[in-house]
Formats: sequence, C-alpha cells, structure tokens
Amino acid sequence: MRLAKSTLSGLDPSVACFGYDRSAQGIGIVHFGIGAFHRAHQAWYTDAAMNAGERNWMITGVSLRSGDVADQLNPQDGLYTLSECSAAGCKSRVIGSVANVLVASREPDAVVAALAAPGTHIASFTITEKGYCRAADGSLDMAQASEGSIYRLLAQGLRQRSDAGLPGLTLLSCDNLAENGQQLDRLMREYLAQQDPALLDWYAEYCACPQTMIDRIVPATTEQDRSAVASANGLTDLGAVMTEPFSQWVIEDRFAGPRPHWEIYGANLVSDVAPFETAKLRMLNGAHSLLAYCGLQHGYTYVHEAIADPHLRTLVDQLMLQEAAPTIAAAAEQNLAAYAASLIKRFANPALNHRLIQIAMDGSQKIPQRWLETLAANRVLGRDCPAILSGLSAWLTHISGVNGPVDDPLADHFAKLWEKASRADFAEALFGNRGLLGGDWNLDEAERASIAA
Repeated sequence: MRLAKSTLSGLDPSVACFGYDRSAQGIGIVHFGIGAFHRAHQAWYTDAAMNAGERNWMITGVSLRSGDVADQLNPQDGLYTLSECSAAGCKSRVIGSVANVLVASREPDAVVAALAAPGTHIASFTITEKGYCRAADGSLDMAQASEGSIYRLLAQGLRQRSDAGLPGLTLLSCDNLAENGQQLDRLMREYLAQQDPALLDWYAEYCACPQTMIDRIVPATTEQDRSAVASANGLTDLGAVMTEPFSQWVIEDRFAGPRPHWEIYGANLVSDVAPFETAKLRMLNGAHSLLAYCGLQHGYTYVHEAIADPHLRTLVDQLMLQEAAPTIAAAAEQNLAAYAASLIKRFANPALNHRLIQIAMDGSQKIPQRWLETLAANRVLGRDCPAILSGLSAWLTHISGVNGPVDDPLADHFAKLWEKASRADFAEALFGNRGLLGGDWNLDEAERASIAA
C-alpha cells in the first residue's frame, strides 16, 4: 500500500507521525520550489509547530514547471516520510504539514488564488539561485522573469490582495543567496515597476522580505532510499526524503503579519542574519563546492568519500579556517573554529550519499558568493587563497564536460567558448574585468594562470 491519509493505520509503530487533525488546519503558507530541501527543513519546522498546537499553517506547495513532486505527494494527500540518518541508523517521521502541490505551468490561476486567500500570510521560496532570474549585473532579467517565474504569480496575487483590502505577505526566501531577502525585495520591486507600478507603494508598506540562513544537508532521494523507507514504514512512499540529524534556520525577525513560532522548535530569530549567512556561504557552501569539483576530478562520487581523502581534507581545512574564516565578522555567539569542525563531521556522515555531481550544478550562479567574495576580501588584505584557486581550476575542468553533461544556466555558452578557447583564454573570459560571472572580480594574471594550469 502507498502512504496516504487512508493508509496511516498501516504505518509501522516504530515510525513517528504527526498528531494533529490536518482537516481542521487552514493553509497559511504558499511555498515555491517544494523539493526535498523544503520538505526536510521549513515543512519539518512547521509540522513541529502544528504538532505542538499551533493552527492554520498548512502549506500549499508550488512547482513552477515540473509535475514530479505533485505526482509524488498529491496521491499521498501531501504526506511523506522524513528520515534523519547517521552512522547509528535512521530515525523516521511522517510529516503532515503539506496539504497539496500545485504545478504553476498547468494551473497558474490556482497558485494566484492561494496567494490571494485571506488565510495565507507567508509566501516562501526554495527555487535555487537561478530561479530569481538575475542578469549578469544582478538586475532582474525581465525576459526570464516573464516566462513562468515567481514574479508574475506574486504580482497577480498581491494585486488581488490589495484590491480586496487584505494584508500583505511576508516573502521568505530560503535560498543560498547572499542577502536573500534584500535581493528578493529589490527584484520584486523591479518587476512591479515595469508590470504594475501602481502596486509598488502598497507592496512597500504592507509586505516584508526578511533575510534567512538555512542549513541542512539533503541528498537527492534514490530508489534504494525509497525501498529502505518502505521496508521500515510498511508503506510505499514516493515522496520520502533523507537528511542528516543537524538543522539550522536563522531568520531576521521582520514579518509582515502572523507566523508560526518556529523559534520554539529550533529556529533562531535574530536582528541581523549577515554573520551566520556569510559563514554558511563561505565555509559550508564554499567547502561543499570545493569537494564537488575537486572530488569529481579525483574520481569520487559522494561527499563522504571526498572528505576522507587526506589531500582534499587539507584543502577543505585551509579554505574554511585560513581563507574564509578571517573574512567573516562573526557574531558574539559564533565560534568559527568549532563550526568548521562540525562541518567536517557532517561531511563525513557515511549514511548520507550526497552526490558530488548534485552539488556541482549551477556553478556559475554559486561561485561568486561561495569563492570569489572570499578571494576578493583576502586580496584586499594581501593574502593568497590557494585552496579556492584549486577549486576554481577544478571547476574550469568540470565545465569543459569531462564529468558528463554540464548542468548550468551558462552551459551552452561554455560549450561554444570551449570550441575556440584555450584554458587560459577561458579563465580570462570568466574572471577578467566584467567577465561572464559578472561583478568586478578581475583576478590578476597570476591567479588566472593558476586556474588555467
């Protein structure tokens, strides 16, 4: 039997399960990008809140294009199993906070109606860096934004709320973007300025875009994982998610209206997210990308294999402690050395088959904030970054296609450039003044030579 409301009585007693009446709960959140990460993170925190008695925070998930998650979850009434895995084994729980999944490309009106509903207070996002439709200079690429993006749907939903005299929404980005709330706010304003300028003042007064920092390792679920969950549950679950025991969520305490009390269940509500965000981007995400590109170059498949390589472990230590940490203005409660040690332990978790090729996706969107900002900060202080330069060299190799098809928004551009450019020319095109990655990174000749070697 397949996991669903009607089959919960067949759930193995060893598997924990939500205890609230889902039919008595209203929708409070519309989430765009309802992939595995959201289901292991925000939906998990929200499930905990409702399980403790908070009401009307059910989630309507939205997939912008693909119907895969809808096909997984809708026949299961939105239910799925979350398994926290370590060397000691897996602990599983059925999560009940997702009510349904809409596919925006097929039912845009239903998405807009969910945003405009009086009970909705939060629209949240895990749409990855490329989902924000940014041009190379960081501004909104209106051509991209007009083709099935979040902006058109949000603008229509907010317009209906304004016309109906309803409150605004909190727009909560949960993506790995530096200053994600500020970026979303700026891009939303750019879209409205062109598409519905009369809504701008209402948006500015009644909506909010808090900054967030999110952290939990969530590998892509495999058929082997689903088989293991079915054996443990006694029920087939096509929406199962595997993750680690660790989870962190730091949120700027600046909401437009009501919210779940996520802080009671482990989230941190703070006035300034920046130190936590910078540490995560430059240390965790920077180290992950280093392991991905250098690990693939060494023939590894998973993160735990790559971190076990003494050479790669040394590079990761160097990146985190000698290159990234000195550039971070840590908050009083942050211990960056302890943070680095905890990351090494998490990377080494043998129960998480976190594929390096998954982390290697969309490098052109990730590298500026994960590596190039650290490189620039060290350059001002006269310090070299050999670990980051090693990573950039491995990334250059990766986008040549040696590890298979390149999954990146600039993949076609890279392929055309490789046809006529040497590694040195490619490095110049990427990292020279106003290169393909945007910004004024302008790596010096020695740095570009190191990358191209």
